[in-house]
Amino acid sequence: MRVPLTISERERGERLGLALRTARGERSIADVATQAGISPETLRKIERGRIPTPAFFTVVAVADVLGMSLDGLLSGLAVGDAAEMATLGR
Repeated sequence: MRVPLTISERERGERLGLALRTARGERSIADVATQAGISPETLRKIERGRIPTPAFFTVVAVADVLGMSLDGLLSGLAVGDAAEMATLGR
């Protein structure tokens, strides 16, 4: 059984998803996901906030395909979120 997400986890996931979705613009989910080496469904879930803490290397791959730096991505999130997101690879 999966533990329900907290409100702050859902909000953080939604902010990350919004940042990635905004950066993706008019590009298709399938195109970006394929180039990042993930499934379109995984990217769709990240963008919708259904995966609030995606794997660090997944975020790196998507950001790279979108031409975003991690600093740029994290600066768009709240300070606490940035610190939390920075620990994903550990």
